[in-house]
Amino acid sequence: MLTSTQKERYARHIMLDDVGITGQEKLLRARVLIIGAGGLGSPVALYLAAAGVGTIGIADSDCVELSNLQRQIAHGTPDLNRPKVVSAREKMTTINPDVTVVPYHVRVTPAVAAKIIAGYDFVIDATDNFNAKFLINDTCVRAAVPFSHGGILRFNGQTMTVLPGSSPCYRCLFPEEPETEEIAIACSRAGVMGVLPGVIGTIQATEAIKHLLGIGTLLTGRLLTYNALSLRFREVPFKKNPSCPFCG
Repeated sequence: MLTSTQKERYARHIMLDDVGITGQEKLLRARVLIIGAGGLGSPVALYLAAAGVGTIGIADSDCVELSNLQRQIAHGTPDLNRPKVVSAREKMTTINPDVTVVPYHVRVTPAVAAKIIAGYDFVIDATDNFNAKFLINDTCVRAAVPFSHGGILRFNGQTMTVLPGSSPCYRCLFPEEPETEEIAIACSRAGVMGVLPGVIGTIQATEAIKHLLGIGTLLTGRLLTYNALSLRFREVPFKKNPSCPFCG
């Protein structure tokens, strides 16, 4: 049962026919894991906390650097050299003390991913490298845990949602990891527009909330791309690959 304070906090959710008190209670019971506490992970973490997702895990091995602050809005100048997961947890619980934030200040290896992902209802891929993205896909598909993929570079972003067992997975679209030179291209070398992760991250948070509530149409079998310079979204449909080693 929601308390009177919770009813006031989540009043704008409760007013929605597709959410209501029952839906808000679902969110408070839900568990979402965010892998990456940087550009994409910051808006996801803040909005999921504000929405009242009851348990939010956040995994990242990095500490806050000055160059992060142009886009990673969960962190501020006083957080320099602190673990990102600690900094993010403080902001999230300040926004909403209802939320339990579980920090994982670790590098997400295959063993770590297999251990923590299975305990969540939905996963957010907010990482910035291809190795991690393939690892998240493969682990989530094996564990049958839905996830949202997000990626940003320069002025471009992309996102899609994977429901293991019913939708295409990341490897259906990108079967193999890129060559070494391509992997090396990251925002640290190529740059990224500071507001770009806010656009993609909020879409990822939206997908998580929709899935938890069982409402709307998820971004499955569709890669949504965004170019900030032209301010255009493009949707690229794709199907399951029968030869996919993970979901085919």
